[in-house]
Amino acid sequence: MERPSIDDLRGQIAELEDQAARLSATRSRMHDKIDRGFETATTRERERELSNERKELHERIDSLKEALRLRENAA
Repeated sequence: MERPSIDDLRGQIAELEDQAARLSATRSRMHDKIDRGFETATTRERERELSNERKELHERIDSLKEALRLRENAA
């Protein structure tokens, strides 16, 4: 299996960061609804799902950034 290039890693990181930003924006809008008193069980459940998904994305981003750092230091 071929290792991804430094540019591939950077591209993957950028793509995941874009996804995380979109999730954060959606989650923020959901928090606004909850804060204004429009909380439902469904809203709260969806917010938790988004939060977990965002956390997983950030873990993947951190992992890729570490791999990129190692690759750049080895070059």
